[in-house]
Amino acid sequence: MYTSEPTHRFHRSLLSLALCAAFVPALAQTAAEEGVVTVGIGALGGSSADRQLFGQYNGLRPDRKIVGSVGIEYGLRDEENANWIQVLGTDLLGDTRELSAVWKNPGNWKLSADYGELVRYDSNTVNTGLTGAGSTTPQVVNVAAGLGSDLELKTKRTRLGLGFSKVISPALQFDMSLKQENKEGARLFGIGMNCPSVIAPGCLGTTLVNTGWAALMLPEPIHSSHVQMEARMAYAAPQLRFSLGYYGSFYRNSNSTLSATIAGSLNNSLTGAASPLSAGFQSLLSQPVALPPDNQAQQVDLSGSYDFTPSTRATLKLAYTAATQHQDFAAAGLAGAPAGVTNLGAQVNTTLVKVGLTSRPLPKLTLLADVRYEDKQDETPIARYNVEGTDVYTNRLLPNRKAKGKLQATWQFSSDYRGRVVADYETIDRGVFTASSAISGVSALRQTTSESGGTAELRRMMSQDFSGAVSVSSSQRRGSNWLKDNSGLGVTEVSNPADPITGFASSAVFMPTLANRQRDKAKIFVDWVPSEALTLQFSAETGSDSYSAPSNYGIRSSRMGQFSVDAGYALSDKWGLTAFASQGTQRLNQARAAAYVLAYDNSSTMIGLGFTGKPMGTLEVGGSLSYIDDRSVYAQKLDASADAYSAALLAASGGLPDIVFRQTALKLFGKYTLDKRSAVRMDLMHQRSSFNDWAWGYNGVPYVYSDGSTVSQKPTQSVSVIGVTYIHQLP
Repeated sequence: MYTSEPTHRFHRSLLSLALCAAFVPALAQTAAEEGVVTVGIGALGGSSADRQLFGQYNGLRPDRKIVGSVGIEYGLRDEENANWIQVLGTDLLGDTRELSAVWKNPGNWKLSADYGELVRYDSNTVNTGLTGAGSTTPQVVNVAAGLGSDLELKTKRTRLGLGFSKVISPALQFDMSLKQENKEGARLFGIGMNCPSVIAPGCLGTTLVNTGWAALMLPEPIHSSHVQMEARMAYAAPQLRFSLGYYGSFYRNSNSTLSATIAGSLNNSLTGAASPLSAGFQSLLSQPVALPPDNQAQQVDLSGSYDFTPSTRATLKLAYTAATQHQDFAAAGLAGAPAGVTNLGAQVNTTLVKVGLTSRPLPKLTLLADVRYEDKQDETPIARYNVEGTDVYTNRLLPNRKAKGKLQATWQFSSDYRGRVVADYETIDRGVFTASSAISGVSALRQTTSESGGTAELRRMMSQDFSGAVSVSSSQRRGSNWLKDNSGLGVTEVSNPADPITGFASSAVFMPTLANRQRDKAKIFVDWVPSEALTLQFSAETGSDSYSAPSNYGIRSSRMGQFSVDAGYALSDKWGLTAFASQGTQRLNQARAAAYVLAYDNSSTMIGLGFTGKPMGTLEVGGSLSYIDDRSVYAQKLDASADAYSAALLAASGGLPDIVFRQTALKLFGKYTLDKRSAVRMDLMHQRSSFNDWAWGYNGVPYVYSDGSTVSQKPTQSVSVIGVTYIHQLP
């Protein structure tokens, strides 16, 4: 747990012996073994709140001050029969334990098994009066903010895998694998509603005497399994190579719905005091919420290549995938389905064809061409699921056909310089809009879009002390006429969006993934060795997107930039220094009708220093110091059509505040060699993080749900870890 250096040889342990006994009943007396075992203990400083960010995934639980670590790697080779056994285990006492074993006869067969666990702790502090949190039937209890009980949310993944490989002949090989991952726990989730609404027109809004608006924190209960199966037969001859494969994915969720019991009164958003819920609101909030349903997908594929000549090769891939979801509504606890409909009956069939050709017609010229076609057919039955007042709409089919082509030419100008030009084209057809469905949140759709572009690159191959590359690319996306939704009566193709009768309103918003777009990029990379002791690497990249749509609202433009430098310097044969620095920027400009015009800027800066040294023959030392500064700025102004309330709010608040994340991490280690077989390593780490993300609180005030539940994070967190590891090696 506390050492990051690779270990290659492991001592025989009771666990490794048990695994070996399971794999090989008897071994030849000529077997040779090698291995290492590591045993460590560590102490953690800081409170649980100080370790919320640090301990999300590393298994160092926030409720522990002392942790232990055991790692093994064991190898046993039967030289007479050419059988090998390899066992690897890491963090066997922790929450991120992994254990794997391989038994093989190289060039003949191989058996493998692996087991792993991963626990993810939520980085937020949750305080709530909710009872039964993490179950499918929680009970909402209204409490004053901060006077509930702290709730720890976490998820645990448990993975088990088996594999088998057999070389049937010099040209034929069979491989198969089976993996299962179980996931349990709970994560942040919730529901919310505002009355009146189109689905509940009789539900009263928020007044001084009742509550008609609510947001509730209801953790999602997780108890699922995911099984993946794969089998492949591969054939290889001097000119022809191909493989036939099968892949299956099967997801099962033991929790079908989340059904909460809602208190009769919640906190009123106007008064802040507990008030009875408005008419019918309690029953609406108590309706079951569907959780991810059972589903499965199966694929068969054929891929291969054929060499027409030593310099010309063709490749081919064919694949067919069938994905289905047939979970029964009633069995899941969901009511209100259309008459005669018991399940969604979802089925999506995908056909993939990819053909490629590479050739070298001249010693200095290499050509590449490939075409990829994917046809996704949505065969889900149509039914009237959506009710909005007196209007009833069906689900919407989502077919998708993509065709993509690429042409590339590479020319070797000299032994040092090589040039490359690429032309690519992609078209997407989203199929005919389901006339009985409706869209919400966007003003228009587009059936087809196409994008064409090109890239040019010049690369200098590695010489004695310098190599590098520079590339520029540009692409343009266009599409068919926009489609206006007619609310359950199909769509109308709009040839002139500016037409005051048949076109779109000036406040319309168009999806950026469908809008016309111009994208330009440039990138440079340099690898320089000015002396035997110093190495430098530079990279820089810039790019911009410009969108054009029939409206001035939505995303208008975006820009990105990145620069980094890495350096290594050898002070002597025993001491070395490393350093790096990078900066990335992103900018996005968008506007909303009668609301805000926003310029979002994100900048991220990272710097780091490191050293390694060997002050004496038995002692190695090293360390690093790194710093991260990530800042998001939201520059806001008002659209000309914004109302007085929006103007007053912006004037009073100044707009959204900046979000700043900073982290400093210091890591030091020392390794002392006791003898030829044993060593002791000590690691010391200190990490300090600070941030002011207003998503869950601002100026020390946490986000408060309608039942008084709060979610917050400590804005400044500091944690220290010291660990000692004993390493024993078998010669």
